Amino acid sequence: MSAEEASRTTVYALIAMRARVTPDAPALECGGRRLTFAQTVEAADRIAADFTARGLTRGDRIAVISENRIDYTLVQLAGAKLGLIVACQNWRLLPADLAYCVALIDPALVIASERHMALATEVAGNVPVAPINGLGASGATPCAAEPEDGLFIIYTSGTTGRPKAAVISHRAQIARMSALRLDMGILPGDGYISWAPMFHIGGTEHVMSTLMSGGPNVIVDSFDPDAVIDALETHPIGWLMLVPATIEPLIARMKERRPKIKGVRGVGCMADLVPLAVVNEITTLVNAPFVNSFGATETGMAPLSGGMIPVGKAHDSLAKQLSILTELRLVGPDGQDVAPGEAGEAWVRGPTLFSGYWNAPEVNAKEFAGGWFHMGDLFRLTARGYEFAGRSKYLIKSGGENIYPAEIERILLADPRVADAIVVKKADDRWGEVPVAVIARQDETLTEDQVNALCAAELASYKRPRGVVFVGLEDLPRNVSGKILREAVEGMV
Repeated sequence: MSAEEASRTTVYALIAMRARVTPDAPALECGGRRLTFAQTVEAADRIAADFTARGLTRGDRIAVISENRIDYTLVQLAGAKLGLIVACQNWRLLPADLAYCVALIDPALVIASERHMALATEVAGNVPVAPINGLGASGATPCAAEPEDGLFIIYTSGTTGRPKAAVISHRAQIARMSALRLDMGILPGDGYISWAPMFHIGGTEHVMSTLMSGGPNVIVDSFDPDAVIDALETHPIGWLMLVPATIEPLIARMKERRPKIKGVRGVGCMADLVPLAVVNEITTLVNAPFVNSFGATETGMAPLSGGMIPVGKAHDSLAKQLSILTELRLVGPDGQDVAPGEAGEAWVRGPTLFSGYWNAPEVNAKEFAGGWFHMGDLFRLTARGYEFAGRSKYLIKSGGENIYPAEIERILLADPRVADAIVVKKADDRWGEVPVAVIARQDETLTEDQVNALCAAELASYKRPRGVVFVGLEDLPRNVSGKILREAVEGMV
């Protein structure tokens, strides 16, 4: 074996090593079910044998449609052993949208929980469907994965409104685990509470990272303040991941229960979307700094999650600090680096990056032009750090969900009663941001209720506008080429 071959490792191999070193340490908990590291790897090995018996081989994709549960992680770990790619499906989507996501990755198998079995059967087409809690077989299987093999597929909304399937490799996952722990000071044995849906990075990625570093994972079926507090009282937690809509309910319950928590290294994320008073209150309650993050599914917590807001010290500037293991450029429209203080698009390079979008060669060629990943987010470098300056790819982050206006606009503009329309973000105390539709009517009888009905017929509930504003066609601000100026429209809502 060459030195190069000996330097390779994968997610499964590192977790299996933890099972050999600390076999009896807690690994996965959900409700009343608890697995040690040894039991976790043993269960994943049985599922890997099942996959092999079904004829699945390295590079095949598996689509999973399930709520958060231990079995979801076991399927992912079994796939990690064999070099299969687990595509985490958003069961909140309408069936037509979910069918598109499943077909996009051409899976060899669809796996579903009992709760979502009917939906899975509807969207699977001719692909076989298996129950997530009925997997398992005997027999040994080799660890076939390579570092650059895909581990997960997590879907991100595209600027055209169609989801894109981002492939996260073993290499990227190992680097993300390492970078987050270096940036935040997370130690071996620190746990994670996985309450976010496992079709999101927040629900899936950090479970694998925590397993690799030897810590316990408490898996929760959707956000439950009491379940989160129970976990805080049971385990030391590395990163207590919270999004805007979850922070205040947790604060209220913590004030009622007054728990004795074991300890937290960092809490929250994306401080820009949370009122500063709320940031100060949650950091004080858990006695941990706020994670002043800026990352993406494609990059992990990088590129700008290296800074923490001290307990009770949130202030007006939320300038970001560079993440470890990250190269970052701020680039102007001419492709050249901008001067300090000028806004430029964040271009990123480093081992935490994803491997591109599945079956999207033209998009990948554009997004990785020049050997850097183009995030589409604008920053300016100041004495305080990297200050967020806007989004060249306009994105609404609502309660932890990514919403691209184009998906809503496509529906509105298809209706003959609409002369023109644009969707913009509006600040919201609970969700951080919400979408608002600004419409110039062709037919003046069009009402807000009818617009809502249009959207309800084709969009998941979290994607629908939370408000409708009617304006005259001539009132929509435009640039010299006739394009509506989105940021100017924000001032109209």
